Amino acid sequence: MGRKINLGNSGDVPAAVVLNETGTASVLLICEHASNHIPAHHDHLGLSASVRVSHIAWDPGAMAVATQMSRIMGARLVASTVSRLVYDCNRPPEAAGAMPIRSEQFDIPGNVGLTNAQKADRVTTVYEPFRSLLAETITTSPTPPVLVTIHSFTPVYMGKPRAVEIGILHDSDTRLADAMLDLAPTHTELNTQRNDPYGPDDGVTHTLKLHALPNGLLNVMIEVRNDLIADETTQLAMAETLANLINDALAALADQTETKCHA
Repeated sequence: MGRKINLGNSGDVPAAVVLNETGTASVLLICEHASNHIPAHHDHLGLSASVRVSHIAWDPGAMAVATQMSRIMGARLVASTVSRLVYDCNRPPEAAGAMPIRSEQFDIPGNVGLTNAQKADRVTTVYEPFRSLLAETITTSPTPPVLVTIHSFTPVYMGKPRAVEIGILHDSDTRLADAMLDLAPTHTELNTQRNDPYGPDDGVTHTLKLHALPNGLLNVMIEVRNDLIADETTQLAMAETLANLINDALAALADQTETKCHA
């Protein structure tokens, strides 16, 4: 499984893991919403079993796709192992969505009325282990890695169907996203859009802003509609599509750089 960082003193599960730690690809995969696991001492956050397995608790299919991509690409994968309802590792501690009291149409009873000490405990036991493991994995890379975060989204949100099937998201650094969007039609017939269904204004690029932009690292966030990755067959097919698209986009960027150097 790779390195682990323990979840404080909860005696539960590690808060973050690195998979395929010996991978040699330049790409470093990240999955912030990999798991719907709620540590026992949070008492299910007051949620029913059906809600705890729904998309509000995690990104269904995202970790499966990221794991297959890690294998295909020979890439390391850093993942959170705790539900985003306990703490959303793609949000800074000061963000209201870091420990949401409501997600879509669901109230989260276990997040209502949290004291500052309780919030700080979740930052210490969930967010900081993930953040520090990712930072350590970046700094110990033999070459500056390319950061690629993998997410999924529901086909219907707040009662409205979504036509987009793959979202290529970015913050102020558009290099990799531009290259992927240019090449996407040669890799998939799926409806692929820029910063859709979310974008920087929605606060979803925290990981990229914290770890990629300050270091000048190529980066992109990928959102896949979760009905397209609902089983092993479709998860593998999506992983192959995305891996090939990323590799071809990186090759195109490298060619552009070489051309400029010889111009």
